[in-house]
Amino acid sequence: MSLLYLAEMTWKAVEGLPADSLVAILPTGAVEAHGPHLPLVTDGVISEAMARSGARALHQDGWRVLLLPPLNYTAAPFAAEFSGTINIRPETETALIVDLVRSFTAQRSCRCLAIANSHLDPTHLGALEAAVATLRDDGLTVAFPNLTRKPWALRLTDEFKSGACHAGQFESSIVLAERPEWVDRETAWRLPANGASLSQAIREGHGTFKAAGGPRAYFGNPAAATADEGRGTIEILGQILRDAVVEHLGHP
Repeated sequence: MSLLYLAEMTWKAVEGLPADSLVAILPTGAVEAHGPHLPLVTDGVISEAMARSGARALHQDGWRVLLLPPLNYTAAPFAAEFSGTINIRPETETALIVDLVRSFTAQRSCRCLAIANSHLDPTHLGALEAAVATLRDDGLTVAFPNLTRKPWALRLTDEFKSGACHAGQFESSIVLAERPEWVDRETAWRLPANGASLSQAIREGHGTFKAAGGPRAYFGNPAAATADEGRGTIEILGQILRDAVVEHLGHP
């Protein structure tokens, strides 16, 4: 299957897409610190991998799937203390997502917009939820599987479910599978495991990685990461995205 990327298409090709069987996928990530071993755009790498995997699964179901260019400029206050992190206001992010989706759907209607997201900063998730609510009020069908919530979180790895999963084994494995040249492996394999749970820290009211127990912007066990685990996780993420769409649309 040849995946359809909006960025690579002509306007005539987009105009010819069948609206009654079209699913558009928007990957959302961040530009933020991911330990001393992973790139700032790690969440974008993961979300794009999730989008491609989900697109393949939806195509097998009979849907025509269009991948929109990723949005990596988002709210990222948890990592704002670290160099390179770009943190925009959540209301800016919400407005940007609403504007870009309205612009696209005004020209090319689709059956469903699916959001592939792996950036789990609570401020970002709130901005996404606000955008989804507005777009649904517009009458658009939107599938957004929030990976921090059931049932989706229960399908992911033990490290992910522990909450100690930022730039750890879970994320490092996926980047090893997708962009191995972007991983500082020597540094990763020397890092001691950090078992501090981000989810617990959030419940306790902490608002930064350092306050949550991550002075080097990582949680979990990067040294245990493998590309094989990453490839398996990408398939799970793709099935999660596919299942979220099917919940709204059923089968074509």
